Amino acid sequence: MSKVFEYYQRLAGAFGPSGREDAVREVIGGMAAEFCDDITTDALGSLICRKRGSGETRRKVLAAAHMDSIGVVATFIDDEGFIRFAPVGGLFKGDLVNIQVRFENGTRGVVSYEEKTPFKDVTLEQMFVDIGAAGKEDAEKRVKVGDFAVFDAPAFEQDGVICGPYMDNRIGCAALLLAMEQLPEAVENDLYFVFTVQEEVGLRGAGPAAFGVMPDYAVAVDVTDTGDLPEHKYAMDCHMGGGAAVKVMDRSVICAPEVRAALEEAAAGLGLKTQREILRVGGTDTSAIQKSGAGVCAGALSIATRYIHSPSEMCAVQDVVDAAAILARAMQLF
Repeated sequence: MSKVFEYYQRLAGAFGPSGREDAVREVIGGMAAEFCDDITTDALGSLICRKRGSGETRRKVLAAAHMDSIGVVATFIDDEGFIRFAPVGGLFKGDLVNIQVRFENGTRGVVSYEEKTPFKDVTLEQMFVDIGAAGKEDAEKRVKVGDFAVFDAPAFEQDGVICGPYMDNRIGCAALLLAMEQLPEAVENDLYFVFTVQEEVGLRGAGPAAFGVMPDYAVAVDVTDTGDLPEHKYAMDCHMGGGAAVKVMDRSVICAPEVRAALEEAAAGLGLKTQREILRVGGTDTSAIQKSGAGVCAGALSIATRYIHSPSEMCAVQDVVDAAAILARAMQLF
């Protein structure tokens, strides 16, 4: 078992949909404590871990990874005990049919849909969670309206590849933790490792966290789409196993050239290959960080991941290892 997979399992096993990140925060805080000088939590719940610098002209450098995940929230329980739900973050109906989900109290169920509706016409309104209840009263003993649930799927490591739920973005959190471990005892810059909340529902945690720190430079670490699947929906020069990806832009941000250059310089100094990422759909915390306060010089380091927002996301172990090493070096170059 690789260290990456070990860390991923610890983080992905913690319940943490958007707005309910307490358990993930507790796990990360315990893992980060020995590598940081102080750890605080802001009003929204983001975890801010600081390693103090000793340089006379030290800068504030922030690395961020969101610790929340997508999920569902119970909205209605019918007389037969079936639970209707709303999405917490972006869900695709094709990823949901007959998958298992787990509520915070441990109750498990299966997602299905009204089969008289042709599947091409099915929306989330025609879907429900079946917990095997005998009726509404029985279901309400285990699930209440407003309870959140997450994917409940197995994970595996095989031939240098990891597959499982919530790679987005527990694998980014693992990369930050691995980067912390590689830092020397004394560093020049003040380094902040921030694990943000509610990214999946509108990048809500990253902006306030960055405003609280007001860094000179920032790097967000997250997953990104790949262009290496058969007949992919659009051409993208970003492949799983191709190395850590340095973001150029996505739908929400154009990354600062200074940050991109520092990441590529760090990779070159380590003898590591990188790939450049242009994501045509979606965005990351980079955008919210960039726009915080009077503005932040921000960029992103991405991990190419297949099947994002499904219960079976997939990435290469070496891409995560490389991303952590590049991040640790780059944070000392600014």
